[in-house]
Amino acid sequence: MTRALHNEPGFSEQFLSHLVTRNVRTQENLVDQLFNPAEKRLARTLLLLAHFEREDNPVPIIPKISQETLAKMVGTTRSRVSFFMNRFKKRGFIKYNAGLHVHRSLLNVVLTS
Repeated sequence: MTRALHNEPGFSEQFLSHLVTRNVRTQENLVDQLFNPAEKRLARTLLLLAHFEREDNPVPIIPKISQETLAKMVGTTRSRVSFFMNRFKKRGFIKYNAGLHVHRSLLNVVLTS
């Protein structure tokens, strides 16, 4: 690996970019866990799963994922995830139709205090 980093400048640049991006995401996750309520954490997780951080082409459909898995990702209980998912559905932020569709308006949950 060390040899590849020294001998392949393109690979080295890509690898370092990946490490920095991953480090930033880890720090964002820590701040999110410490300072945001579960509803905001769930909204952020759904948006990340739908790739809304990519400005070029967000994907509004999330692959099949259980509420139990979402609960573990968010750091809360499955029942709380179910409660928030129903709330998001009633507000039109998400819909279930051949998978989970996330609407860009879910950003409002993350951006408001």
